[in-house]
Amino acid sequence: MTWLRRGPAFVAAILVGLIPPAATTAASPERALLLEIDGTIGPPTAEYVVHEIGSADPHEVGLIIVQMNTPGGLDSSMRQIISAILASPVPVATYVAPNGARAASAGTYIAYASAIAAMAPGTNIGAATPVQFRGGPPLPVDQQQGKSDQSTDPETRKIVNDAIAYIRGLAALNGRNADWAAEAVRSAASLPASDALSLHVIDVVADDITDLLRKIDGRTVSVGGKTRQLETGDLKVMSAPPDWRTTLLALVTNPNVAFILMLIGIYGLILEFFSPGAVAPGLIGAISLLVALYALAYIPISYAGAALVLLGVALMIAEAHIGAFGALGVGGLAAFVIGALMMFPTHAPGFTLSTGVVVGAAIGTAVLLLIVLAALLRSRRRQVVTGSEALIGAEGETVSWQGCEGRVRVGGEIWQARSNGSPAAGHRVRVVGRDGLVLRVEEVA
Repeated sequence: MTWLRRGPAFVAAILVGLIPPAATTAASPERALLLEIDGTIGPPTAEYVVHEIGSADPHEVGLIIVQMNTPGGLDSSMRQIISAILASPVPVATYVAPNGARAASAGTYIAYASAIAAMAPGTNIGAATPVQFRGGPPLPVDQQQGKSDQSTDPETRKIVNDAIAYIRGLAALNGRNADWAAEAVRSAASLPASDALSLHVIDVVADDITDLLRKIDGRTVSVGGKTRQLETGDLKVMSAPPDWRTTLLALVTNPNVAFILMLIGIYGLILEFFSPGAVAPGLIGAISLLVALYALAYIPISYAGAALVLLGVALMIAEAHIGAFGALGVGGLAAFVIGALMMFPTHAPGFTLSTGVVVGAAIGTAVLLLIVLAALLRSRRRQVVTGSEALIGAEGETVSWQGCEGRVRVGGEIWQARSNGSPAAGHRVRVVGRDGLVLRVEEVA
């Protein structure tokens, strides 16, 4: 009866063999993804950050670090980045670095949206007052009371109140100082790293990436509405800098580059129109102008300034053709300079036009205009070599003559001629006038 006593053990062994083993615990992420925002936040930067955040695998990446040094940027690009941060299953840490960097304007909103906000020593954050990007004046601020001017127009108050509500909502998500955030919007307040930490605007001050990973290890953050404990002590940092395409598009959308490309495009097409068949000026001009138009579609510009630039170019072209003794040229140059200064609002962070570029473009345009005017003046002084005027002063020889009239050969053609004298056949004569198809000539001594 031994088998009866051992039966339950055999059955248990068989059941154990049939039951699949428990699933092994998923391996912890081993990497931290490092992204870089260095400069103005525009469409190329937003595309790069959104793509990298969306491509991060939560099973492989335990933390996304956005190292940031920015004067601000476009509101639409900023909101794209913030939406990607809030939707990411991987916690995002914004790190304002290196020393001397800043997270101004749009950078402040991005820092508030991140699960971890960190700064390096010697950096600052704030100045989040919105601006009117379409050429209007900066939004007025009551510096003494720290609130927007209630006497301003409704549109201005709407923009400020919307920005305050937005940044307060971001502050509530991660438990940060909402009152200071509102102050940064109302009065463009700014803080250094140490003060930002004491006011709970940021979570940590770190010397470098390694120090940041060590200091936030074990912290509890909110990711996708759920609390999560960070395990960053052993993460290996993997850098993902912007690729060549992002770098190129960021360069093209720089106001200085876009302005120069626009001028190259305009002058190239003008040269092609007046010299058909040259090909190269038209090809280069068309490509430059299309690239400039792409950039200007994303850059905040004043259309009145752009119209003045085009008017200035048109007046200088008219000067070259009409020859108004410099009046149109001077007016065109003045319109060009004023329009260039107006075209890019100086209060739009990161989207201002360099004064050196304006001066250089104005000098180059003036030199080009002077060259054209000098060529025009030389052409007017040059002796006429075609048409009826070219006959005056030309020499020929008498073919036949009778009395006061005869025939002469001038420029390889036979003409009827008159003269006060009676030159013999074969004698040299000079044309002194013309009456229709009859030349008036005189004998050459």
